[in-house]
Amino acid sequence: MTSSHASAGGGLGRGGRVVAVLGPTNTGKTYLAIERMLGHRSGMIGFPLRLLARENYDRIVSIKGRNAVALVTGEEKILPPNPAYWVCTVESMPLDRAVDFLAVDEIQLCADPERGHIFTDRLLNARGLVETMFLGSDSMLPMIRRLVPKAEFVSRPRFSQLTYAGHKKLTRLPPRSAVVAFSATDVYAIAELIRRQRGGTAVVLGALSPRTRNAQVGLYQAGEVDYLVATDAIGMGLNMDVDHVAFARIVKFDGFAPRRLRPAEVAQIAGRAGRHMRDGTFGTTDEVGELDADLVSRVENHEFETVKALSWRNSDLRFDTPGFLLKSLEERAPIAELSRVREADDHLALQALVRDPEIMDLAKGRDAVRLLWEVCQVPDFRKVLSDAHTKLLAQIFRGLRGPMRRLDDDWVAKQIARLDRTEGDIDALVARIAHIRTWTYISNRPVWLKDPLHWQERTRAIEDRLSDALHERLTQRFIDRRSATLSRTLKDGRALLGGVRADGEVVVEGHVVGRLEGFRFVPDAPDRSDEAKSLLTAARRALRDELAKRLRAFEAEPDDVFALGPDGVLSADGLPVARLAAGPSVLTPLVVPFDEGMLDQAQRERVRARLDRWLKDHIAARLKPLFALSGADGLSGGLSGAGRGLAFQLVEGLGVLPRAPVAAMVERLEREDRKALTRLGVRLGVSHLYLTALAKPAAVSLRALLWAVAKGHPLPVPVPPPGRVSVEALPVTDGGAPPAFWEAIGYPVAGGRALRVDMLDRLETELLTTSKAGTPIREVALGQRVGLSAEELGAVLAGLGYARAVAEDGTVTWKRRRPQAPRPRREAPTNADHPFAKLRQLSGM
Repeated sequence: MTSSHASAGGGLGRGGRVVAVLGPTNTGKTYLAIERMLGHRSGMIGFPLRLLARENYDRIVSIKGRNAVALVTGEEKILPPNPAYWVCTVESMPLDRAVDFLAVDEIQLCADPERGHIFTDRLLNARGLVETMFLGSDSMLPMIRRLVPKAEFVSRPRFSQLTYAGHKKLTRLPPRSAVVAFSATDVYAIAELIRRQRGGTAVVLGALSPRTRNAQVGLYQAGEVDYLVATDAIGMGLNMDVDHVAFARIVKFDGFAPRRLRPAEVAQIAGRAGRHMRDGTFGTTDEVGELDADLVSRVENHEFETVKALSWRNSDLRFDTPGFLLKSLEERAPIAELSRVREADDHLALQALVRDPEIMDLAKGRDAVRLLWEVCQVPDFRKVLSDAHTKLLAQIFRGLRGPMRRLDDDWVAKQIARLDRTEGDIDALVARIAHIRTWTYISNRPVWLKDPLHWQERTRAIEDRLSDALHERLTQRFIDRRSATLSRTLKDGRALLGGVRADGEVVVEGHVVGRLEGFRFVPDAPDRSDEAKSLLTAARRALRDELAKRLRAFEAEPDDVFALGPDGVLSADGLPVARLAAGPSVLTPLVVPFDEGMLDQAQRERVRARLDRWLKDHIAARLKPLFALSGADGLSGGLSGAGRGLAFQLVEGLGVLPRAPVAAMVERLEREDRKALTRLGVRLGVSHLYLTALAKPAAVSLRALLWAVAKGHPLPVPVPPPGRVSVEALPVTDGGAPPAFWEAIGYPVAGGRALRVDMLDRLETELLTTSKAGTPIREVALGQRVGLSAEELGAVLAGLGYARAVAEDGTVTWKRRRPQAPRPRREAPTNADHPFAKLRQLSGM
């Protein structure tokens, strides 16, 4: 168009009927336009995205056949000999071809600061011979009415209702939700969180190739994941079964500065929720908080500010010289409703190239300048317009202005070969795809290459490989296939196929979900995580029959497969199945099965009952003398009152009882009681009463475990090694055990040493004997007999209350210190008139 408004208006008289079909998303505008186009002999429709163009091309081909439809985008051209219908991106519409029907989708993009001038040009100048249709938001109505006076307007109401649902935590969003952010960093972080909490999510970014984007959306549409995390790229061109759109950010960078989304932008993105007749909701995550009530009302009721100005750039360009070209690009808009666009990428590229003297030398003549402009329009799909891209454009222009007037095949091959690699992370693949898309665009300029079809096929194949690799990387990083599969199956209520491998691995629906150790399921996930809970649920459902079979076999197992470890864990065939807990008495601990929710209450009771039978027999066998003492020959037998009392306390003390507190009862023992206790293995030692047979290592270890379980002491406890008659008794503060523990296992503590009770008794007996006989004590020999050095012996004896005495001739004796008699209490003087004093007087009378 020319720079004058009159010239712009002059184009409006061409063509037939002009219709603007306006309304919110999900109103069937595109469907209507394609239906109208196919009712004409020929037609052309322009879409804002290559993705949309390809999708609708396939749809029209299925109706009219491949020979009737052409596809024209910057990166792809499918041109049958005589197509009746043209499906294009807006930038690639071949407007020199006359068609009966012409349509432009998303016409509100006329206001877009980057691409808007292209849409504005189509609004002002693109017409069908019979009918022209513009599709978009009703915010464009006043502007179209002003610029295209003869336009008719059709309003399309939304098929479904869009309702605000408030804010929710990211991890509480309902299934079939799309989460929107505005940077790749935010998208990746949100996707990682959803993968950990919900099993996975599809990811959509503007930087993805159409193939990758479609593959990611395909995962979501197929139900493999219930969530989609995306930038505002989903606001256009993606029709998905989204029930809820959640804004994780409400501020975006618009190329100049961060700003809050406008109501129309919120509506465009939120409109992805609810398709056709199904209602949808929108809201925010907790980081954003509640949306402003006015904004919510505008979105729900589709009430937006009308577009006040359209982006515009002069399309009547002068190609005399690069300077004239730049000047024509910078021409001011002819009317107030049009606003000259800021320098677009092609304009910036031209400004950079004309600073190169060599380029200026080559850009002489209208054809050369026109070619330079075409080269500047080669897109940088990374959207950064780097020096590297500018240098590439310069090389392309030099090649096209060289002797062959086309690009050198070897140079092109070398540039493309560098991109034909699928290794690297997500960012590396995204960058490589952006580069190859640039070369795909170049390959679709047929006069620039010797064999354009070859390069089109080559670049498309590389883009497809890179796109597939990127899809795979995204899937690996952001989708836990196992969790996604199990979550979907659990939600559907279908039966789960599962089993247990020989090594204990649990496999459900082809995925390893954890290990089954006895009846205890150990999930392949962090403890107490949502993932661990879902894996447990899946394993429990899938292994219902396997668990029932295992339980029957468990109940029939012989006793020799069971064992009790020093940590209080009961095992069967080496697999932990239960633990001990404090019970009614020290000899009757409780059995608590390990099942982690795999068994129901009745099944747990069956496991407990089988282990309880084994445990009672095990304790009775290891501590047989103790049970004999409490049986028919002991507490229930012929012992007298004093004997029975001592036997009871011995059983409670696990076979060891300090003598001093029960000395009176010992003195009252009758001869028959003493004989009976001796027959039962009880020795009435100098300082302790004890069962001699319980000094065996197995009995010591079991008593240690039973005492610790009953008292709630941490396990395992420090049991003396077999054969050792004394060990150092560390204090509790240094990781040791209390004196009561050592007493219970038959190793009373004296002088910082725990000495086996029979050895202690032997020591004390010998001391008494030597003391009565008045014979000297040979400390070294005495210590050796009880496994103590002379120094350790001295500490033990001192701890037992003995005092060492050395005579003048060097003779050593040890004598028990007599306890000091209590000092007589000195009575306080009393008042003779006090009532108690009077009472004493009466008592003495």
